[in-house]
Amino acid sequence: MARKPQRSRPAPRRALPPPSGTDREKIIVALLALLAEKRFEDIGFGDIAARSGLTLATCRAEFGSTLAVFAAHMKELDRKVLASASGDMAEEPPRERLFDVLMRRIEAMAPHREAVRSVMKSAQCNPGLAFALNALAVRSQTWMLTAADIDAAGPRGIIRAQGLAMLFASVLRTWVDDEDEGLARTLAALDRALARGQRWSGMLDDLCRFTPGRCVRRRRHRRNEEEEPAAA
Repeated sequence: MARKPQRSRPAPRRALPPPSGTDREKIIVALLALLAEKRFEDIGFGDIAARSGLTLATCRAEFGSTLAVFAAHMKELDRKVLASASGDMAEEPPRERLFDVLMRRIEAMAPHREAVRSVMKSAQCNPGLAFALNALAVRSQTWMLTAADIDAAGPRGIIRAQGLAMLFASVLRTWVDDEDEGLARTLAALDRALARGQRWSGMLDDLCRFTPGRCVRRRRHRRNEEEEPAAA
């Protein structure tokens, strides 16, 4: 009787080596690796601990939530962009300086493209996550504006940072699917986004120049109304 051929068993998957660096860095790297495989809302600290090779107690000592881990990743991106700044763009117009800063941010994000894609998909279905990520993005874009030597202080700066966060998010939607080595589509999308932002910023500047005069006239009008009874 002929022997049945034995089915070959698939080779067991080798566990990925834990990331190197400090405990904090290991946790961030582990989260980014997991985001390339599953949705943000499906990742718990048990997964992060297993991937990072750390205990839950160590993870808790460093972070209170997975969102805090992602926030630390964004802060590290900010640091890398700020550290790579040079004085070569100092004489360029603000739009060109900001273009340079944001392209350096995209370059820093390149190793984590799949993680970015995953987070963006989750945010589309999770308003709470989208709101939290927007707050992180506005904070980061405040630093990007400052790196480009564009005023990011006060209420006007907050509006600028919020607008830039929305514009940059639209660019990232192009970037995650841009397979061109030179990122031609991304460059074009960023240029168009900054052109829109420049128009909005011009309108904001016009509004801010107009508003103080209106406020002064209103204060004078109220003061005159208050003084009229006394004069009577």
